[in-house]
Amino acid sequence: MWDPTTYLRFGDERSRPFHDLVARVPAERPRAVVDLGCGPGQLTATLAERWPASRVRGLDSAPEMIERARALGAPVDFSVADLRDWRPTGDEDVVISNAALQWVPGHQALLRRWAAELPAGAWLAVQVPGNFDAPSHRALRAVAERPAWRSDVAPLLRAEPVDDPTDYAELLTAAGCAVDAWETTYVHLLPARPAAEHPVLAWMDGTALRPVRAALDAAGWHAFRAELGVRLATAYPARRGQVAFPFRRVFVVAHTGGPVQENK
Repeated sequence: MWDPTTYLRFGDERSRPFHDLVARVPAERPRAVVDLGCGPGQLTATLAERWPASRVRGLDSAPEMIERARALGAPVDFSVADLRDWRPTGDEDVVISNAALQWVPGHQALLRRWAAELPAGAWLAVQVPGNFDAPSHRALRAVAERPAWRSDVAPLLRAEPVDDPTDYAELLTAAGCAVDAWETTYVHLLPARPAAEHPVLAWMDGTALRPVRAALDAAGWHAFRAELGVRLATAYPARRGQVAFPFRRVFVVAHTGGPVQENK
């Protein structure tokens, strides 16, 4: 189960890649805009502000996220749906998927299908975390391989769930798109307060640790989290009241062939 409050604990840091991604989409008056994997919806709402004449939809498979999104009162149609089942209907000129496809094994096939089915001139913009070889995730996999958790947790964690920018660029170029692909490493300076839990552990509670929490009982979860916290404190030491947390992100913006169709 997703917890919107936990996910939004580092809302400013998590939102920056979204804004950097959308800034590279030059659509002027798209007919429809879709956010696949919209989460709690506060970023989707900014799409309605940028394109007020467009129909904006937000889809997420977590009912608790959509409940939070609908409570915003934004002019967005939020609904519970699995992005793997979504198909373009013919007027989606902008499709965004921000920090969602890393959860979908084989999402490359989805990208090919979306590129083929979107209208000519549409924009497909995707961002995925590329930090799976970072100390945080290496520590997570190391703890998961301990005998106490190996059978329940280790199979849930994939070492390389996303590709590099070059791979996505080649995939979407082969699908007939013009492509802009890049990567950025953000250095988040997280506050480290005395007697508080390690901030990288708190960050991971909102995302990477979600399947671990679902797989363990309360005692197992407490023990797993405690051991991971010790490793993270060593990997990311606090200095002058903060922890430097480098976080790599992978971006790709694809433009299908032909002019964008605009509202009249």
